[in-house]
Amino acid sequence: MPNDSFMKLANTLHRSLIKVTAGKRGWDAFGMPVIKLTTIGRVSGQDRTVMLTSPISFDGDICLVASKGGDDRHPEWYMNLLKNPKVKIETQSENKTMFAHVLGDEHYEEVWEEITDKYPNYGAYQNKTQRKIPIIALKEVSGDS
Repeated sequence: MPNDSFMKLANTLHRSLIKVTAGKRGWDAFGMPVIKLTTIGRVSGQDRTVMLTSPISFDGDICLVASKGGDDRHPEWYMNLLKNPKVKIETQSENKTMFAHVLGDEHYEEVWEEITDKYPNYGAYQNKTQRKIPIIALKEVSGDS
């Protein structure tokens, strides 16, 4: 499993690819759309940006998987949005403010099954860890785009 420094470097390189190609490349990875997610650091209060894949949409919401490659720790971005669920996203075509919520048991299994059917690597990540990997749905904030 990649360490945190490697993951930060990969994110920096990914953002650089988007920048040097003037946004023409880097908005998909492994057959999934990529978003730039900005959370507010739960300790620093500063913007924290990470590139993430978004494997599916659910009821029109963008879904994210807090897998961290099967690590036993939750990703920092996930911990940040638990404290402050108002996030900003950037895609190839839009920037907007959204509200993040963790899927509860009501929809979790249905969404997890769809994700792992399309992208089995997420199931492999779950097998590596004891924690239940969270699924986050991002809803658009009314009146903001």
